[in-house]
Amino acid sequence: MRPVTKIVTGLVIAFCAVRLSGLDLLFDPVGWGLCAAGLLPLRRPGDAFARAQTWTICMVPASLVATYASGELPDEPVRDLIGNAVTAGALVTVWLITDAFVSRMCSLGDSSPAALLDVLRWAVAGLGTAGLPAGSGYAELSPVLTLGWFAALVVLVIAL
Repeated sequence: MRPVTKIVTGLVIAFCAVRLSGLDLLFDPVGWGLCAAGLLPLRRPGDAFARAQTWTICMVPASLVATYASGELPDEPVRDLIGNAVTAGALVTVWLITDAFVSRMCSLGDSSPAALLDVLRWAVAGLGTAGLPAGSGYAELSPVLTLGWFAALVVLVIAL
């Protein structure tokens, strides 16, 4: 499997949910692990792919904790805090993965696809950040915001 295919598959697994009796069949840590495996052959010491891989590796245990917390912790504020932290970490990770591709494309002279990825990462990060307060019940999550974020993420994954 090509590295980019691993990254895209990992993002799909990490961000999509297929539930059966309340259990998510797409296990998020597996998705982040696939992203890390895809980033490995693309990285060079100290470049953007190395940073993105580090964040992706950190997301594996973070999403394990979030999976455990969502089903086992009775304290709702702690669950919300963990969920928001993992969501913020996921947004930063997607930003860094996209940044690595944008940097590599710009260095190769591919400015048009790099500009598209740059706009899409801003859309995913901005709309995702706007939806964070809704995860804790501080705001109502608008269907337009949700659909916009999901559409931006889908287009970003396809563009990669």
